[in-house]
Amino acid sequence: MRLRILSIVVFLILAIGSTFAIFDLKFSFDFEQFFPEGDEDLAYFRDFIEEFETDDNFMLIAVRREEGVFEQKFLKQFHDFTLKTRTLPHVVESQSLTKFSYPIRTPFAITTVPAIHIDNPSRYDTDKIRLLNDERFVHNLISEDGKTLVVFLKTINSIQLDQAEEFMLALNELIAQYDFEEYHYLGRPYFQKELVAMQKREIIVSAIVSGFLVTIIMFLIFRKAWGISLALFSIGLGMLLFMGFLGATGRELNAMAALYPVLMIIVGTSDVIHIMSKYIDELRKGHDRMRAIKTSIKEIGLATLLTSVTTAIGFATLLTSRVTPIRDFGINAATGVLIAYITVIFFTTAVLSFFRTDQIIKLGSGISFWDKAMTWAYHYTKRNGRQIAWGSFAILILSFIGISRITTNYNIANNMPSGEKITEDLFFFEKELTGFRPMEFAIYAQGDYKATDFEVIKEIDKLETYLRQFPVLQAVGSVTAVYKSINQMYGNNNPAAYTLPASEKKFDEYKRMVEKVPQMGMNVLVSKDEKKTRITSRIFDLGADSIKVFGNRLDSWIEANTDASVMKVKRTGTGVIIDKNAEYIRRNLLQGLGVAILIVSILMALLFQNVKMLIISLVPNIVPLILAGALLGYLGIELEAGVSIVFAVIFGIAVDDTIHFLSKFKLARNKGLNIEEALKITFLETGKAICLTTVILFFGFLVMLFSIHPPSVTIGLLISLTLFSALIADLTLIPLMIRWLLKDDPNPQSVKVAQKNLVAE
Repeated sequence: MRLRILSIVVFLILAIGSTFAIFDLKFSFDFEQFFPEGDEDLAYFRDFIEEFETDDNFMLIAVRREEGVFEQKFLKQFHDFTLKTRTLPHVVESQSLTKFSYPIRTPFAITTVPAIHIDNPSRYDTDKIRLLNDERFVHNLISEDGKTLVVFLKTINSIQLDQAEEFMLALNELIAQYDFEEYHYLGRPYFQKELVAMQKREIIVSAIVSGFLVTIIMFLIFRKAWGISLALFSIGLGMLLFMGFLGATGRELNAMAALYPVLMIIVGTSDVIHIMSKYIDELRKGHDRMRAIKTSIKEIGLATLLTSVTTAIGFATLLTSRVTPIRDFGINAATGVLIAYITVIFFTTAVLSFFRTDQIIKLGSGISFWDKAMTWAYHYTKRNGRQIAWGSFAILILSFIGISRITTNYNIANNMPSGEKITEDLFFFEKELTGFRPMEFAIYAQGDYKATDFEVIKEIDKLETYLRQFPVLQAVGSVTAVYKSINQMYGNNNPAAYTLPASEKKFDEYKRMVEKVPQMGMNVLVSKDEKKTRITSRIFDLGADSIKVFGNRLDSWIEANTDASVMKVKRTGTGVIIDKNAEYIRRNLLQGLGVAILIVSILMALLFQNVKMLIISLVPNIVPLILAGALLGYLGIELEAGVSIVFAVIFGIAVDDTIHFLSKFKLARNKGLNIEEALKITFLETGKAICLTTVILFFGFLVMLFSIHPPSVTIGLLISLTLFSALIADLTLIPLMIRWLLKDDPNPQSVKVAQKNLVAE
């Protein structure tokens, strides 16, 4: 009695502490989180941005006017907005066409003329023609149809979440002062703020919907207020302790965080149902409450411990990933599973032991239904073994065909929240202006050449000219623009003169002019030692595999058409690094699952101490993994960082039901029952529990369909379908393989032992 009271008090104290710790939860979203740690290209990229600057330190504000932007009132408002954006927090520089001026050389000095003569509408047509024929501005600062102008803001490097939120608040307040009919954002601060807001929304919604679902299920199972309340309180307590643990330990919640409430609720529900079902079964046999709770802890507690450990192992395999959010999810989820188990074993059983059967569950037709259903399932597997075997073989063949169709050609748009402004804005920029994915080219001057020498500049221009012929590449720019602009100035500002000077002598003259004007931005284009420079660009969101193919094509052209004795080129940028995840995801997925299967095999071998039972336990859990891969292929779902966790979740959870089923079968066999008797009692006692938990798992993960995050929807759908298939595999393949691989003991003494045990029962 004292231990039970002490256990309840300890958990209530932990609950109070966790409530306070929840307020310390940290959220984060950063594309750098998805960089594959330990990759040589990542190490190179980090050195590259230290020398120059990051390629995503920008914010674009596109303002659209359907009648065209060349209207005086609109231009004045837009220009005023541009000037005021410079005062926004964490902004280093602001630029737009209303601030830009073309340099003009006169007999007396160099002067400038505005790109747009805001105060002289009679010149708008001329300005429009000039700007729409200037490769520097089309798709960058003005749309091709002349209906959108862009303010380019350069922000501080690696802007953090609190800074991004401060910036976005000030930006929204500023733009609200103008009556622009349409505007769109694109940039790192916007992504950070909106995607973290999505994470918070996802956690709240998934917790509420999952809680509502579990409440309905518990009502259908128990039909008694005390039974329902105890189950829900135990599940809620487990989730509260887990979230409190995350807050107290400073663990950051990233893009995977929306799965935590669903995961904790359904894992907790599974543990609660198994322990409560066993307790009720023991009470129905006429045992007193203390004996019933001890038997429940002894039989179900051990099986549930094993299931919790194997589930935790499944999640822990994600530690093999090079991607930080996936590793974090793995360790957090594994911890959550163990917290749920400890809560059920020490708190739920302590409270449960105070209740009688009639206080927990309403006895009646529900129990009769499950007895009939499980009896039918047992006889079905006994009568249709051959059909089950051939059906399973056919499903495996179809699954391998589906697996062969898996692609990793994922894109950023598919990871954006459905129906939200941020996604609408991304598509707008892709259609009207430039993409978000940066693609950088690092240029290394060879030998005695410097990056600003004429021979190197000519090679860079050759590469730029090649890049500009691809519509998927926009905002291509480099140091050549500086020299072309000067040449255009000397050519009476004629657009046709926007080229490199024809002679090295003329180029050297321009170079001396550049050196006298430090404000020309050369510091972000050329390294201090003048041995390195860069070509910047942005590529449309084609998909990781498509971009890889395109990148390889560029690399081949560069190798064949540029002078390696003058310069060498290497592609880099955040987009290139993130896309490398596709390679690592496939590799880590197989490595992680291999480790999980090995560890679970060792645990199964220790539990059953029988090679045949080991084989029986593994086959039904490999089948759902194969089916999950098949679904990816047939449904055309790209295998990307978020979706890759599906396999760890499936294996970790699917093995639970197998352990419960085989543990009960082993206990029945240890009592001397023959194979068929042991199978039948396993179906009747454990079959109901694993069916109920799978139903909860199925609908629990379907809660993710309420998500506005497409990968979460995909994850929920895949896990639900494959876990249901895991139940079918447990109820059909396990009995089939037991009958194939195990034989009854011919010793008549075993029959006497069985009869004696049955009488004792």
